[in-house]
Formats: sequence, structure tokens, C-alpha cells
Amino acid sequence: MTPTGLSTGVSTTAKRTVLISGASIAGPALAYWLHRSGCAVTVVEKAGALRDGGYPIDVRGTAVEVVRRMGILPQLQDAHIDLRRCTFLDADGGEVASLSPRAVAGGVEGQDLEVRRGDLAAILYATVRDDVEFLFGDSIDTLDQSGPGVDVTFHSGRQRTFDLVVGADGMHSHTRESLFGPEEQFHRYLGYCFAIFTMPNTFGLSREVMVWNTPGKAAALYAVGDSDELHAFLNFHQSEPPLDALRDPDAQRNLVASVFAGAGWEVPAMVNAMHDADDLFFDTAGQIRMPHWSSGRVALVGDAAYAPSFLTGQGSSLALVGAYMLANGTATNRDHSSAFAAYERDTREFVAMNQALVDNGAATLFPTTARALEQRNTMLRDLVTLPSATARPAHSALGLPEFTPMR
Repeated sequence: MTPTGLSTGVSTTAKRTVLISGASIAGPALAYWLHRSGCAVTVVEKAGALRDGGYPIDVRGTAVEVVRRMGILPQLQDAHIDLRRCTFLDADGGEVASLSPRAVAGGVEGQDLEVRRGDLAAILYATVRDDVEFLFGDSIDTLDQSGPGVDVTFHSGRQRTFDLVVGADGMHSHTRESLFGPEEQFHRYLGYCFAIFTMPNTFGLSREVMVWNTPGKAAALYAVGDSDELHAFLNFHQSEPPLDALRDPDAQRNLVASVFAGAGWEVPAMVNAMHDADDLFFDTAGQIRMPHWSSGRVALVGDAAYAPSFLTGQGSSLALVGAYMLANGTATNRDHSSAFAAYERDTREFVAMNQALVDNGAATLFPTTARALEQRNTMLRDLVTLPSATARPAHSALGLPEFTPMR
């Protein structure tokens, strides 16, 4: 792959060098496409190794076309969880409705995919590891754009200069904070907190989801196969984000336990398992909304730029599509300012449509009042008797341009 014609900003003959912060979904996907365009790519990841595990995620609509073009669609199809049933329960554990997960989420059977987050990350990593430099156990400390490139000082102390830097480091992006300031100015809190962890499958569940609700509270058990392990999910409404608990695991456990005290069904067993879990992940449901996704030679992609929240089910899909569009903008524009402008121009409407899924009803699965809960239950009962739901327009709203690297 020749880099001829790609402007590096530092040298017109050497490959354009790009540093990506984050090795989850958006980072490796972007690395793949940038390598295709002739860039020399480095990915830095603060974790000491690739992160496995994680709850199930969806790859839908336009994102399915991205992974097809990457050549990894067959692998993801093999890793597809294929949940067969989603059962909703009332406060006492009685069945409200049992239906196809796709009827709830708006997916398309035979096209959209649901895989473990760790499986998607591992497949992406395996696709690029021989072509891309990975620096595990390190992170970006400072960025200096006063010269012809970006001078980067890493936490390890090493110093290097890159033509471009991309933050793919998640909703709580350090790269974004370094460039644009504190997260609070871009974070849109959606009124919910959640805890995710794994626990033993003592319930005999297989390829199914059980969802328990009372007003303002939800508990779910995901059985992604015939495993002896379940993904547990506890979600609750909170008018203001519990800022004191966000960086204190003990405070998180205590908060969740107090919210769900006295709950029915299997919730007490879930709370007990949460106290013993060594993989607890606690956060608020929120979105990142920014007026611009780049500054100088540094851009953001995925959750760092436009996290849509788990309520939309579109985080991984936006990461994959955004990575493709950013790489395409970089490949087809010699100047980085033009490249980043093209990326924003061509992707922003797609992002906005998917973030708007929350306003259009994606949060109705977690009602906060008894009346809203009954309305939701009526909707679910109706879905049982209706034909399978069609895909939501936002999932496939963006037609991908052909990826044609400059020569």
C-alpha cells in the first residue's frame, strides 16, 4: 500500500503517522481503515492487555456493512448470541409478556448481530494486530500542537510526534478533556444509573433475557448461551447523577443495594452477587453531545465524541460507522482540517438520529411511574401478537461511501 499523495503535514514522503488512544471498538476499527489508506498507525491502551468479557452489544444497520467490508462479518455471525426470548416480569416475578428480543429492540432477524463486547474487540484486534503498533499499559499524558505535528508525552515517559491523534477512549475520554475541557459541559444525563456484573447461572436460563420492573427500577439477567455465567443488570432512575459514587466502588454497591432493598423476584440474590462480583461496572446513562469533534490535528471518534447511551443500543454501531467515516475523510482529503470537516459533515446527522432514539421512546423500557409502566406492559403484550418489528430508520440512515484511499 503506497502512501503517495497523502499529506503528512510533517513530511510529504513518509507515511502519515496516526496515534489512536483506546483499543476497544472504535480504536481498532479506525486502525484497520487508516492502515488500508497507507497510514502508519499506533494504538495506545491504558489496560495491560485486551479487555475481554463485557455485556452483549449490537451491530446493526449501516454498521453491519462496515464489518462486511472489513471481512469480519462471518466471524461475527459465528459469534452471534442469537437470544431467543425476552421475558418481562412484574414486581412479584409474574410474566407480563414473552417475545422475540428483536421485536423489542427493532432489529432485523438474519441481518443484525448481537455479540459479546469482548468477542467483537478480540476479532477487531486480531484483524489489525500484525499491521498496527499496539502499546498496552500506557496512555497519553499531554498533547502539544505548537509544532508541525502533535508532540505526545505518554504516561510511561516516552515522547513521540505524530501527524494526527484520535481519541477513541470512551465516554469519559481523557483525550477529549485535554482538548476541550471537563466532561460536564458535553454530558447529557438521561436520568438513570446502572450496574453490570456477572454472576452464577443458578436459574437454568439459556439464550434468553429476563427483565423485572417496578416504577423507576429494573433488573435483568442475560443468558448469552448455555453458560454457567449470567450477565446481571440493575438499572434505576435518579433525578441527579450520584457524582460521589462514580469513582467509589463501595459507594456504588451501597447505593444500588439501598435502591433495591425490599425488591421482589430474584433481585435480592442479584444484589448479593453484586457485592461479591469482581467485574462490577457502574455508570450513569448519558450522552456526549459536542459542537465539534476535532481541534487542530486531534479528532474524537465513537463514545468519546458522541456516546448515545445504552438506552439506544447503538454505541458499538456508531463507533464502527464513525471509525469508517473518519478514516474515509482522512483518506480522501490531503489536509487534516478538510478531512475532519468531511467526517463531521457526513456523519453528524446519522449520529443525531441515533442519539434521538432516546427522545423517541428508547427509554420506555424503564418507566418511572406506575402509569407509564402499565402503558409499557400493554405495548409489550400487543407486540406479542403483531408481526416482527421492522428496523428503526436511524440504524441504516447513512449510506456508506466507497472507501478509496488516495494514490
